[in-house]
Amino acid sequence: MKKTYFVFLTASLLSINAIAQSLQEGITHLYADRFKNAENTFQKILAVNPNVIEATYWLGQTYLDEDKNDEARQLYDKALTTNGNAPLLLVGRGHVDLIDGKTSDARQRFETALTLSRTKKGDDPAILTAIGRANVDAKKGDLAYAIEKLGLAVQRDPKKADAYLELGNAIRKANPGVGGGEAYTNYKKALEVDPNFVYAYIRIAKLFETQRNWELFLQNLNDAIAKDPNFSLAYYEMFYYYFYNQKYSEAEEYFKKYTNSRPNESQMEHDFLNSQLCWAKKDYECATAKAESAKAAMGERVKPRVLRLLSYSYLGKSDFTNAKKYIDEFFAREKDGFVPQDFKLKADIYAGAGVPCEEIYGIFLAGAAVDTVLQTKIDYLSDAADYFKTKNCKKQEADMRMVIYNTRSKPNPAVFINIGILYSQAGDFKKADSLFIVYNNTFPDSIYGYDWRGRVNFTLDTSMTVEPYVSNLIQSYQKTLAIAENDKIRFKPQGTRAALTLVGYFNNIKADRDSALAYAQRGLAFDTSNAQFKSIVDMLSKGSSKQPKTPSKTGNNKPTSKAIRPEAKDALAKK
Repeated sequence: MKKTYFVFLTASLLSINAIAQSLQEGITHLYADRFKNAENTFQKILAVNPNVIEATYWLGQTYLDEDKNDEARQLYDKALTTNGNAPLLLVGRGHVDLIDGKTSDARQRFETALTLSRTKKGDDPAILTAIGRANVDAKKGDLAYAIEKLGLAVQRDPKKADAYLELGNAIRKANPGVGGGEAYTNYKKALEVDPNFVYAYIRIAKLFETQRNWELFLQNLNDAIAKDPNFSLAYYEMFYYYFYNQKYSEAEEYFKKYTNSRPNESQMEHDFLNSQLCWAKKDYECATAKAESAKAAMGERVKPRVLRLLSYSYLGKSDFTNAKKYIDEFFAREKDGFVPQDFKLKADIYAGAGVPCEEIYGIFLAGAAVDTVLQTKIDYLSDAADYFKTKNCKKQEADMRMVIYNTRSKPNPAVFINIGILYSQAGDFKKADSLFIVYNNTFPDSIYGYDWRGRVNFTLDTSMTVEPYVSNLIQSYQKTLAIAENDKIRFKPQGTRAALTLVGYFNNIKADRDSALAYAQRGLAFDTSNAQFKSIVDMLSKGSSKQPKTPSKTGNNKPTSKAIRPEAKDALAKK
């Protein structure tokens, strides 16, 4: 009898050990992004024993990683009908609630799971870790709550590697940009307690990626591969490292290693990576074919990144109709957030499709809004301004350069001269004038602001009779001429333009032959061989300035010589 009991006990232990081993295999598949293998492993366990709670929980986690949220919800709901008091299943269902945005329902399930699993020693570390994992993964998760529970988990079980991993994830997510050091400490602790927990190397590598420390990034990926040469996710990260660094032969090598490490997985992911390689090689037919294949395989669950790649690929083919269709679908579907380059892509496609600069300007502005780093935001805006320059969209280029000015922490008003010129070329003369005023007040000894202010005010009133434009015009050109006379060679264009305009004003409008002659003589000083000024000086010198002017019937003086057309009238057109 005792012998029989021993045989049964041994068989039972063997069964438990086999389940535990299979569970670990499935979890390793999941961490390595071998989802199909993970699904198959957990389903095999459940086929033998449907009451293995851990297998049900991890199968649901696999579905969630694959964005099969409905399948996860159905799985947990069905399991809870027969195991309603299973804490781990309650946490899994609460995880789905968080993804659905039902935060109150999720918290209630988490707290119930803790109550049901609590012993005299305290809360169950496995349940604490699962609660932390759910809150880290879901957008609506409470990261402070996650950190609290994961901190308790490692206190209750200092050997629980996955709790340290999730604690590092929670800290990093809760404190972007500053939580890296503490996250790193927890990832390293995970490896201390379980040196074979390869996924921790990936998380450390991703930390160094954000720091652009590529040496340590690659070192940790290689450490992962050394520990597990079949760890697919390490090859995936290697692929993208070389792909983004435009080392396409190395990227292709790691693409092959990635696909070889997951032969039973969906062809969809492989087609997607392959399509990126085709795009990089400018083989757009291949790129669109592979990406369309991936899209078809995903069906209604198509991921936005596939739509983005299709947009890039059709843009490469100059097929703007399909490119616009997919970029619009991408923007409609993307939920995880955009990067500035998404908007640059949209702008390029819209421009090719004939969308006017006014609408494209709004696209670029939206792209700048998603960039939280000042310098990269400025770089992006500068690229946008250069884009409008190539398209000869003066108004949008000027507006964009004003945005850049207002974005800088220490802007320099010197840029107002060039921005004002752009506005004047775009026909927004009043905006240009306002910038030239600021420029002149900041740089009172510079000729350029006075010269351009004179030009735009002349364009605003070519009759030189309407205030305040005429006063602005005369004051600006008088100042321009005075500065130009300090360096007649360098400022010859500005000096001659100002002198000629002032000659025209005083001769034609004010009928002041003496002042007109004086300005003509000052203009001639810039170029003694200038035929136009010589002619004006000769003409104005013929009569005596002391001769009385013939009064008009209205009492106003008329010019005593023929009208002189100021050059400034065509100044903006020539620029």
